[in-house]
Amino acid sequence: MTSFLFDPAPTVSLPIVGDARRFPVRRILCVGQNYAAHAREMGSDPERQAPFFFSKPGDALVGDGADPAYPSATSNLHHEVELVVAIGPDGQGGVAIAGWAVGVDLTRRDLQAEAKSKGRPWDAAKGFDQSAPCGALTAGNLPDPSGAIVLTVNGETKQSSTLADMIWNPAEIVEQAGTLWTLMPGDLIFTGTPEGVGPLVAGDRVEASIAGLQTLTFTVRP
Repeated sequence: MTSFLFDPAPTVSLPIVGDARRFPVRRILCVGQNYAAHAREMGSDPERQAPFFFSKPGDALVGDGADPAYPSATSNLHHEVELVVAIGPDGQGGVAIAGWAVGVDLTRRDLQAEAKSKGRPWDAAKGFDQSAPCGALTAGNLPDPSGAIVLTVNGETKQSSTLADMIWNPAEIVEQAGTLWTLMPGDLIFTGTPEGVGPLVAGDRVEASIAGLQTLTFTVRP
């Protein structure tokens, strides 16, 4: 039996709609600027170039209705609602899309802007603790590939678009990610956010929804 210097952290996981089993999370990959209007609002060219990726650690996940805390070292925390793709085994030794969820990529926008200006990595801006709230997974096919994707803050709509506005669709994103990493069961891919990203403060109530998937709600804790 293997012994450890200290007890390993528990496996991070997500609930699955209609299934008592849970989805164990290995890591989180994220796609940047995958909606043309969002690319423009961030000052980039929305032409269909190869998608670029960044990552969050698996333990950045916030699931089961938990409320993330407002992070340290920022005064400009932003919300970004996203369709999340869950990777599972395909039954033949490979991987395939196993399910879907609503996620929110929380971003320290001020730290990201500083990193961009100096040509530095975004890790502290994107991969911090509790930076990846995510709802329960829906297994099988995506209920509505062109469905609405919406985020509200305290009941006011801040982001509203459709999945059809993606520059790269989920299958293409998975294919592209597979050229950069060996995808494994347990990987989550956040597929980008539409326009309307904006700030959150402690006490804000966030509701994120995608047609056919379980709605994600949380309150930003102080």
